Amino acid sequence: MKPSRFTEEQIIGILREQEAGAATADVCRKHGISSATFYKWKARYGGLEVSDAKRLKALEDENTKLKKLLAEAMLDNA
Repeated sequence: MKPSRFTEEQIIGILREQEAGAATADVCRKHGISSATFYKWKARYGGLEVSDAKRLKALEDENTKLKKLLAEAMLDNA
């Protein structure tokens, strides 16, 4: 999966900009993103604060590590 050009903090900033009253099309044009990307971000990060987004990322990373450990343990058992 291709890494994002934007950090979570930047994404939340872009969402806040639109919530402040700017038109979605103008915000997308200004930052060089598609409206589909904007709405995907809104679904994922809408209503989050920067600290919440960092916590979410940490939990996702931890979950990935635990899934990998479980898969390795299951292979060892087999």
